[in-house]
This record gives sequence, C-alpha cells and structure tokens, in this order.
Amino acid sequence: MEEDVVFDLTDSEIVSHVKDALTSVLSGDHNSYNQLVGVMHHSKHLAPDEVALLETTLKALAGAVSSIDITHHDSLLSAILSMSMWNYGPHVADALAELIVSLAISNGKYLDLCLRMLVSNFTPPPYFLDKLNLPRGLERKGQVLSRVDAAFKKIADYVPLAPLRLLTVVLQGMPTIYHKDRAIVIYVENMLKLESGEIGELVGSTILMAVVDRLIELDVEIGWDAILQDDFSKGIFEMELEDVDDIEESVEPDVGEFRLSRKSLAGNSIAELLDDLLVLTFEHLESCEREGRLAKVFETLLQSFQITVLSAYKTKFAQFVIFYACALDPENCGMSFATMLVELFVENSQPQPTRMSAVSYLASYLSRAKFLSASFTCSMLKRLVDWCLEYCETHDADINPNSHRVFYSGCQAIMYVLCFRMKAFVNVPRLKLQLLIPLEQVLKHKLNPLKVCLPSVVGEFLRQAKAASLFTVCETFIFDGLLESELSRAYGGLERIDTFFPFDPCLLKRCDSFIRPMFVFWSMVKPTYDDAYDDDTDDSSDDELVQDHVNENEDMMNGWVGKSFDEQGIDMDEFDCQLKKMSITPKTTSGHKFGGRMPSRIRPSTSPESL
Repeated sequence: MEEDVVFDLTDSEIVSHVKDALTSVLSGDHNSYNQLVGVMHHSKHLAPDEVALLETTLKALAGAVSSIDITHHDSLLSAILSMSMWNYGPHVADALAELIVSLAISNGKYLDLCLRMLVSNFTPPPYFLDKLNLPRGLERKGQVLSRVDAAFKKIADYVPLAPLRLLTVVLQGMPTIYHKDRAIVIYVENMLKLESGEIGELVGSTILMAVVDRLIELDVEIGWDAILQDDFSKGIFEMELEDVDDIEESVEPDVGEFRLSRKSLAGNSIAELLDDLLVLTFEHLESCEREGRLAKVFETLLQSFQITVLSAYKTKFAQFVIFYACALDPENCGMSFATMLVELFVENSQPQPTRMSAVSYLASYLSRAKFLSASFTCSMLKRLVDWCLEYCETHDADINPNSHRVFYSGCQAIMYVLCFRMKAFVNVPRLKLQLLIPLEQVLKHKLNPLKVCLPSVVGEFLRQAKAASLFTVCETFIFDGLLESELSRAYGGLERIDTFFPFDPCLLKRCDSFIRPMFVFWSMVKPTYDDAYDDDTDDSSDDELVQDHVNENEDMMNGWVGKSFDEQGIDMDEFDCQLKKMSITPKTTSGHKFGGRMPSRIRPSTSPESL
C-alpha cells in the first residue's frame, strides 16, 4: 500500500490490511508481507512520514497478533524482536512496547522471545553509550526503561508465571565480567529496579544474589599484586594509610613494603567498573532502607554472604555491600551480621576454612564498624574469649599450628579487635575482669598463641597491653622484637588466611565516600601507649564508647552482681591478684575490706571515671 493511502484509512481498516498481508503468505503471495517486513527495518534518521508509518504499522500488528505464525512469519518476528526502543522517540517506543506485550500474552511460545527482547533493551546500542552523560541521553534512558518496566508488569498481570521466566532470561542475559563498559552498570541498575518492584516479590532475592555474585567475579579479577607488596615483618597498623591521595606523586614504597595504595588501581578498568557497581548497590540499599524493607533484603544478603562471599578467596571490596547494609541499620542488621559470624566460628560442625574465615570477618568488622556500641563489641569478644578458654581446658597440647588453626584464628581475632578497642575497655575495670583475666589464661596456655599468630598483630597488642599494665610480665609475653616465624606461616596455611582482614580501608574512590563516615581508620585509634596523643586530642570518642557500655549493659551487670565467686567460676586468689594490678581496693557495702566473700551488691556508677 502507498503511504498516503495508509494515513487515509481508519485503525480497523489498517489492521484488516495487515492481516491480509500476513495470510497472503500462506497462498504464496509475499509482496505485501515483504513490504510489511521492510517497514520494521526502519530505524535511524527517519523522516516524519516514516516515523508515522512505523508507528501506525506497529499498532496494526498489535491488533493482528492472532494472525502471526511463528513458522511462516519468522522474518517478521525476527525484525520486530531485534528492534531497540533506544532508536526511537516516545510514540514509536509506545507502539513497539504495546506490540511486544500483545504478542507475549497471545501465545505461550512467544513469551520467552518477548521477554528477551525487553531485557535486551536494558542496555543501549553501543553507539548510544557515550550519550548517556548528556541530558538528552539521560532523558532517553528514562523513557526506555520506564516502558520496559511497564511492559513487564502488564505481561505478569496476564501470565502469572512470567516473572519466573523473566528471571531466567535476566540471568542468562547478564553481561559477563569481560564487558568492561558502562553497559553492565545499566543492566545491573535494571536488575535492582526489578528487585524493588512488584516482580521482585517473587524473584528479588535471586536477582540480588546474582548481583553480589557478579561483584565477586569482578573483585577476584583484581589481583592482590595490583594493590600491595607484602612483607609481613612490617607492622600492618603502621602501614595503613588513611588517605593515599595526600601522598606526593614522587613518594614510592620501599621494596617489599606492605602498603595499601589507591594509586595502584588508577586506570584499572575492572576496579573502576566494580566501584560504579558497588555505589549503585549502596544507593539501592539506601532506597530499601527508606522504603522500610531493608530487613528483608538483608536476609538475602546474609544468605549470599554465607554461600559466596565467605568462601571467596580474599575478596577485597565486594564484602563492603553487607558492611554498608549493617551501617544503615546497626541495631538489627549490624548486630545480626556479627552474631551470625560468631555462631559460625563456635559451631564445631562447620568446616575449618569457614570458621577461620568467619572469625577473620568478625574481627575486622568489630574493629572497623564505627556504628557498633562498646557493649555489643564486648559481648562478641567475650564469646570468643570463652570459646578459646574452653578450648584450652580441653586440649592439653603444645604448639601445633596445623592441628589448632581454628583456635589460633580465634586468638588472633581477639587481639586484633583489642588493638582497636583496648583503650575503651581498660577504662572499665569490670570489662577487664570479664575479658582480660580469662584472655591471659588463654595466652599463657601451652598452645602459646603469641608465638603462632601474626607477629604484627601480636606486637601491637602486647605493646598496648604493656602500656596498660594488663598482664604480668613473664617469658610468655615477649613484648618487643617480634618477627614472623615458621609457626605463624604454618597457621595461616598456603592461603595465608592469617593475613586476611576483610574490612581494611576501601581503596575504591567512590565506594570509599559511602564507607568513610562510618569507618574506623587506624589513625583514629588511641592506643594505650600514646599518652602524648591523649593530651592533644579530644577524648569524646572513647568516652562515648565507655558511656555506651555503662548505659546499654545494665542487664549484663545485673546478671553478674550479687553472685558468689563459686557461682561465677572465679578463682579467689587470681581475683585478688588482678584487683591489686588494677589498683582497686575491694570493699564491702559497709566500707570494710572483704576477705573471702563477694559483696552482696555492687552499685553501678553513673560516670565512666567512677568505674
């Protein structure tokens, strides 16, 4: 038909002509049909009359889908399904979306084909990628993706099983890690949009787990060699740099120096892509928190963490997804994450690598998360100390890194956390009694964790312990001159899990801007030996930690006070010794010194100083 004739016909007449063109193929007449297929190939630089013809034809086909046959009209279907909404204005895009929806709900054999076509519109044609930074490009992106999302919803309304089919199509069409352009970012953006919509009620958890899996795949592509050179006789605390952007360009690390460096990632396309995807995921978590559904999403993240993240070998950045989720809701997500980790560690039925990885994550998390209270951190440490003490009581053996790797990983985790938190804890004598007295028994055990754990951690821990006069100096506690030994290398194993601190500072620039406000850098820590630092620096952060413990841990206090030494399992001679070291004179409630009995009641003080 001539174009001017088409515009003179009513909608029903045009549909009738299109049906005739479709049915004429069955009798061997392909002229009208070929003209119809030719219209579908109009894509770029269309004149106004060509745009109108394409729009009209698409609408007519939507009304004639019952006449389309998958065998006889395969060329027409191929032309329709290869069209991209990114190439057209809003009117043609609307007509195309209407046709795809009509085709999908007309016959089950077209469903997957139509879903694939819609999913292909998640990403623009290659020529359009550079335009996404321009206002017109962003406008077109919004137009296309809103139409794709609306089409999914319409299809799901008519075909209840469509979301499950869509999930398969989305996962199959997900760009691989070798697609290092912005296309994968837009694709993931659409996946997260699906997760948060109505369709996400059915398939959201699987979509979110797929996103995390892709983050891990990108993460492991960034080798550790691109980030650091390691010499484990160096102190990991001394080498941490809060902001490497402040380092002069001329400054180069010494050969073999352990140094985290953001500059080493400059120009790394995989790192930049991972950075963009992490920020996209963070923003999605923020929207979940605003919508009140973060708790549900966090359950999926926990499941994904246990299945993939925890078992991944020394991931560098992907784990910050769950860190950020915890920061958005510390009282629920934040505490749940730590509790899950400690449960994995103390559970004897878990595989050894899982337990060691879990306690590494726990140590790094408790040390770095600014949003965790002192009382909660104390409760987690107490569980680790109690487990290690029980282990010592049931294992009368000498040093053996290979046979007791889980035990040594627990000991190192405790010492690592205390390197960050010790000053706050030593200001509360009761915490010294609950944590540090049993810890001293662990460290003095024949298994001798001080000789096995990572020397840089042991050295910093003992340096602070010495300054705080926490332990009686003996041959077990060598405070100076610690170097790595064969024992420490053996405990870490070939994978050197002893050197894995998952929440070390994030080196991805955009990602770091989200993490930094809720992150504890080593430069922010006040070691017990740094008296000069105390004189010149505001002590508010430590005071807040102590006050948090006083305010939030009354239940623990009430469960402790009023019990006899026998009920608490405390050796009286050891208790008297520790009180003398802590410069505390025990008194009864009447003011007289007590001998062999615990005072009937100890009143909690109202200020950290009086503790």
